[in-house]
Amino acid sequence: MNSADRKEGYGYLIDWIIRFGDLFIINIFFLLAYLFAHNNNEILDNLQYREKITAFLMINLCYFLASSFVRFHITSNIAYLDKIVQRSSGFITLYALLITVGFSIFNIISIPVIPWIVGFFILGALVIGWHVLFRVTLKSYRRKGYNYRQVVIIGAGSSAVKTYESLIFSDFGYKVLGFFDDDEKKRNNLPNYLGKISDLELFIENKRVDEVFCTITGNDDDLIYDLIRFSEKNMIRFHLVPEFHKYIKRRFSLHFIDSTPVLSLRYEPLQHFSNRFIKRTFDLIFSGLVLICVFPLIYLIFGIIIKRTSPGPIFFKQKRTGIKGKEFYCYKFRSMSLNEEANKKQATADDPRITKVGAFMRKTSIDELPQFINVFKNDMSVVGPRPHMLQHTDLYSSLIDKFMVRHLVKPGITGWAQVTGCRGETKTVDEMEERVKRDVWYLENWTFFLDLKIIYLTIANVFKGDEKAF
Repeated sequence: MNSADRKEGYGYLIDWIIRFGDLFIINIFFLLAYLFAHNNNEILDNLQYREKITAFLMINLCYFLASSFVRFHITSNIAYLDKIVQRSSGFITLYALLITVGFSIFNIISIPVIPWIVGFFILGALVIGWHVLFRVTLKSYRRKGYNYRQVVIIGAGSSAVKTYESLIFSDFGYKVLGFFDDDEKKRNNLPNYLGKISDLELFIENKRVDEVFCTITGNDDDLIYDLIRFSEKNMIRFHLVPEFHKYIKRRFSLHFIDSTPVLSLRYEPLQHFSNRFIKRTFDLIFSGLVLICVFPLIYLIFGIIIKRTSPGPIFFKQKRTGIKGKEFYCYKFRSMSLNEEANKKQATADDPRITKVGAFMRKTSIDELPQFINVFKNDMSVVGPRPHMLQHTDLYSSLIDKFMVRHLVKPGITGWAQVTGCRGETKTVDEMEERVKRDVWYLENWTFFLDLKIIYLTIANVFKGDEKAF
């Protein structure tokens, strides 16, 4: 066996390492939890041998059941840490549910709810940490030239070069052997020209090739069909790289209607009902807790101060643009004295309209708290693009091409743009364009954990202070 075969040949063991690691963590966790608790728990102390064996089998059987439904994709050539955390969290949630049901059905043991939940939070943190650590280690291992897939590229045009540039990151687990193209003049322009396309068969007989990336145009239909047949006959994975990058210089989404491929300009996670359900459930729980536990006291304190320091209502409501362009009334604590420019002009630094208590509320974002009413009413979400005044929507939609794309999701109390430096007054079109770019990025890359990250950054900025908060 040559060195190249050795470097890739044991790659299948990596999945087993992950599984053994999972099982080791889970079994050790339950063993330590049992040893820690049984001296102080009469029920645990009196467990029979049969019940212990049943619990052991249940603990491991539920792992295999849960892992068969939730795929981790830790060893995939391209896998991002936030996705690994998301899938691992989904696995632990399902595993906890299965274990709880299993222990209840077999009447193995009864544990108080709080310790049971806390225990699974600890177990979840351990499993997630193990998966993330393994992925980081695997990327480092691949970066050193191990556990890779050997690939060749068919074609030598701009698509071929772009494909090569995307694959050469060794931590993705690809090793590009070279290019095949019928134009031998391109030999000097390529990193490693291997010959004409007709030379591919002989090359594969003498060299292990795992995948083929074909970048030649669709005008050569017969040649592409031949390459597909040849690849499948030799158990080589075949990838066709279309030349969409000529007019779409960004990530896009490909899906099928029956057997017809349809190309969408962007992938939107919140198009899926399950993701919308998760987001809406979180919005209801989070906003409900704020409105019950925090809002009444804040309303009482600042409501009195607002009424005593300036004439006018406690709340300021303004029409804003919501999802799909729908208008709604956005609520805030009134931070300005009554003025005729409230619906036309943004707040600026040292704005004379802002009251003293208003300046404090805006600096600490307390003025935004009534928007949790909007969240509960389903006009807004906790996290999403900030809603703009109707006048700004009309203005910027005519100046910025993708401005209205941000309205494909519900607006939020806080958002990705706000926690990454695009908060406050927008003095130029370029500043608004940058905000829109980050809002569009959010709707294309949404995950529940991204929302949690944005909420954390928002709270951190409140305590740290934001110079654009005025």
